[in-house]
Amino acid sequence: MRLLSKHLIAAALLMGVPVAAQISYAASQASKLPWTANDKDRSAPVNVIFDTDMWSDIDDALALAMLHALQDRHEINLVAVTVSTGDKWCASYVDLVNTFYGHPRVPIGLVRNGLDTAAFRRIYPSVTWPTTRYTELLSEERNKDGTLMYPHRLLDGSKAPEAVSLLRKTLMAQPDGSVVMIQVGYSTNLARLLDSAADVVSPLKGRDLVRQKVRLLSVMAGNFGESTGDGSILAKGSPEFNLKSDVPSAQELFSNWPTAIVASGFEIGKAMLYPAVSIERDFSYVEHHPIAETYRTYAEETSSRWPHAHATYDLTAVLYAVRPDRDYFSLSKPGRITVLPDGGSRFDESENGSHRYLILSEAQKARTLEAMVMLVSQPPQRSSSGWHGHSAE
Repeated sequence: MRLLSKHLIAAALLMGVPVAAQISYAASQASKLPWTANDKDRSAPVNVIFDTDMWSDIDDALALAMLHALQDRHEINLVAVTVSTGDKWCASYVDLVNTFYGHPRVPIGLVRNGLDTAAFRRIYPSVTWPTTRYTELLSEERNKDGTLMYPHRLLDGSKAPEAVSLLRKTLMAQPDGSVVMIQVGYSTNLARLLDSAADVVSPLKGRDLVRQKVRLLSVMAGNFGESTGDGSILAKGSPEFNLKSDVPSAQELFSNWPTAIVASGFEIGKAMLYPAVSIERDFSYVEHHPIAETYRTYAEETSSRWPHAHATYDLTAVLYAVRPDRDYFSLSKPGRITVLPDGGSRFDESENGSHRYLILSEAQKARTLEAMVMLVSQPPQRSSSGWHGHSAE
């Protein structure tokens, strides 16, 4: 289960519809949201930092594809990607996806002394790790002539810059209040950012740097509504993979993050399944597509049923972060999210709270899923594959 590991949860639907009062309240608060666009010009691209585990599941890869589509649409500037899993192939894979989509110069950072295969075997002794090796397999895949199937520069992902150093450097280079951070993995990197000391890059400590530069943190974490999985009911607040994998960092993040946080809970992504028909048809504009191959590799390695409709966990955090005012989701009342020792979560309403979580109504589901599918499958404008005949950046 994603309450233990995302890839082990069978297809399930969200149980129950949010009460009308919550949705009505959320709509009335629209003008008070921490908008991700420039206050003076909401058409201006949003500066986005994407923090991902890129590990054990494929929704991270789908979310990264969404971000590149949004960059091509001039809705965002993807200013950095940081990886919270300490496996070099995760960083190499991010680089090959960035390169395929024609954005090879997006900086990539990798956690040091973070969660790795050995750590996961200790946390989840009943699971075989890595659960899927798509990051390694695609990074190493070759054509018949020996060239890389998916060209990229970061052949040795361990040589990527240390994640917190890259985060500090990237934040310092952005205008105040202009950055939206999206976290879809463990809280390791962002918790360490909060605790970072002043350095040659910035005289500010990490928490002060975040307060100055960041507008919003959109995070895939927690469980804020009852759902079902493997034929059983999963209670609201149950342990969730991203939180459970690094509980101390998650507790640090939700206790001390100085800006608004909007959480997309487990139940939101589980309620909308990415259709396999999109993988089968929408990526055929090139012979070899890393996203489609990642999806199929995951299904083969985890013995998932194919065609395989997959939960959109991380995609939902991306969609809200960039398009908060499109009515794809509603929001809870303000409050505080507390991470429990077992990786569970609790939400307490508070008028002055800076945390909210996403709410999804039945009426919103079809349109929201369609938006995510269209973005994930959008062909790149410029690509190393030669798509549209343009050269890469």
